[in-house]
Amino acid sequence: MKRWMKLLLPVVLIFTLALTACGQKGNNKDDSTEGTKTNGAAVNDNKQDLKKLKVGMVTDLGSVNDKSFNQSAWEALQQLKEDYDFDVKYLEPKTDGDVVPNLNQFVKAGYDLTWATAFTLADAVTQLSKENPDSMFGIVDSDLILPNVAAVSFKEQEGAYLVGVIAGLTTKTDKIGFVGGMDIPVIKRFEAGFREGIKAVNPDAKLIVNYTGLFNRVDMGKSAASTMYNDGADIIFHAAGLTGNGVFNEAKERNSKGGKVWVIGVDKDQSLTFGDDITLTSMVKKVDEAVYQISKSLAEGNFPAGKVTTMGLKEKGVDIAPTSVKNVTPEVLAKVEEYRGKIISGDIVVPEK
Repeated sequence: MKRWMKLLLPVVLIFTLALTACGQKGNNKDDSTEGTKTNGAAVNDNKQDLKKLKVGMVTDLGSVNDKSFNQSAWEALQQLKEDYDFDVKYLEPKTDGDVVPNLNQFVKAGYDLTWATAFTLADAVTQLSKENPDSMFGIVDSDLILPNVAAVSFKEQEGAYLVGVIAGLTTKTDKIGFVGGMDIPVIKRFEAGFREGIKAVNPDAKLIVNYTGLFNRVDMGKSAASTMYNDGADIIFHAAGLTGNGVFNEAKERNSKGGKVWVIGVDKDQSLTFGDDITLTSMVKKVDEAVYQISKSLAEGNFPAGKVTTMGLKEKGVDIAPTSVKNVTPEVLAKVEEYRGKIISGDIVVPEK
């Protein structure tokens, strides 16, 4: 027995040394990559080198917490603060007379970029960009072409077409409503696309349209929705900013009393705010993505000044919310994908008005 152990001991020692060497080799390999990965993803080594900008934002006459486009833009700037330590701030004009002073406040404070979140601020941006040619501006929902302005425009009509398909195939009453804010080109694109999407799948359905004239009146949105639901509409799509919150409020009240009506949200996935029980789907408009990427491009030295960046289905600038699967049947979603493909390929060109 002793002789057997003497023969075995060298073999064990050699095997142990081999395992130790392999383990050290493996650890060395891990150490060489330690610090370059986080949760399996490579860290952006250039992140710390990106120029830290001061970026200001002026909303339309709604609220930065409108659950819509103002909020989307502000969330983008907050993300830039988190990702790249940008200095970000917003101002909310309460009247038309506040818009120029609010924008000018950022310009005079030496901000690198000043955003205006709506078409309605185009005149103010035009004025200040000409008076301050060395200052950079961004504007959402505009086709301004000025040497120090980056404009973003969306093909709202394409996303609205898809939710029109959903509404046309889901309605039980063949009466569908649309509540718009101001009667301006960007909102007319929503209406036009929605109308055409409904017509493509349900030509018998009637579209009821109401423009409240304002984006910041929840009570007006509620009143408009009440009239439409009373007239038999069972689905309403709004493109009215904060005013659209009133549409949700009216739907919630009716459903709490045993009714069943739906709202189609806009700009953001509004089911996350108002709930799946009243939100059929939402037409997502990626204002946040546009504001984030264009602001970041200024720090990278390739700011698209003097250009209009246009984003539609093909550019992934508009879409339906991913939570649509909760309330929209697979058969209807299959139709949505069919029409999406036709729009992207150019077989269907959705009108703007």
